[in-house]
Amino acid sequence: MTYILLVAGKGSRLHPLTLKYPKSLYKLDKNTTVLARMVHLIKKYDQNAKVVIAVGFMSQAIKSELMDVIFVYNPFYEVTNSIASLWFARDYMDDENVVLINGDIVMEERLIRDIVCREVKQPSVCIDSSVKSDGDYNVQVSGERVLVMSKDLDQYYGEYAGVTKLDRESSCKLCQCISDMVESGMYDQWYENALVQMIFNEDFQLYFEDIRDYKWTEVDCVSDMLLAKQIHIGK
Repeated sequence: MTYILLVAGKGSRLHPLTLKYPKSLYKLDKNTTVLARMVHLIKKYDQNAKVVIAVGFMSQAIKSELMDVIFVYNPFYEVTNSIASLWFARDYMDDENVVLINGDIVMEERLIRDIVCREVKQPSVCIDSSVKSDGDYNVQVSGERVLVMSKDLDQYYGEYAGVTKLDRESSCKLCQCISDMVESGMYDQWYENALVQMIFNEDFQLYFEDIRDYKWTEVDCVSDMLLAKQIHIGK
C-alpha cells in the first residue's frame, strides 16, 4: 500500500514550542519522534509499504530524520493547507490502496496494525465515536456512511482521527477533486473538505471505521503532547 503523510504545516497552534522545529519531530522519548514512530510502525506491519511524506516547514530537518521514504515538497506551505500538500503528492495516489495520514497523529501500535495497515475494502475515514463534544474536525454519519465532516458541526457522531483509506477508484476521484479545487484557488482548504465536496456533489460513498476502543491523539496542544508520550510508552 501507499501511505501519504502530510507534515508540511508550521504547527502554529503549538507556538512558541514549534517555532524552531516541526511538531512531527516532537520527541516521544530520547530517540523517537512522532513521524519516525509512525513510519516505523507502518513498515513493521506492511513490509511492502511505500511511504510518501509531503514536507514544507523545516523540510531539511524532516528529511534528515528518515531514510527509505519518498519526499515531496510543498514550497507554498505558509499560504496553503493540506489540500496543496496532497496535490504535490498526487503522482503517488494511483495505487490499489492509498492511506492518507495527518502527520501529527500518534496512535497505539495495535491501531496501526488492526486498522491503518489493513487492506482497503471500501473508502473510509477513521473516527472516534467516544468524542461527542469539543472535537476538532467532526463527522456526522447515517448508517455506515459519512454524511459530512466539518469543524462547524454542533452535533456529530464522532471526531475525525486524521486517517483516510482509499481504493484506487476513490483515490483517483479525490485526486481529480483536489486538482480542481487547487486550480480554482481553493488551496487554503484541508484535503478532507474535498471528500465532503465529493459527497455533496457526486453522492460519493464514504464509510467510516470507529476506533473508539483504541488510544490515539492529534498533537495540537501541550496536553496532547503529554498524551502522545503516554500512548507511545503503552500507558
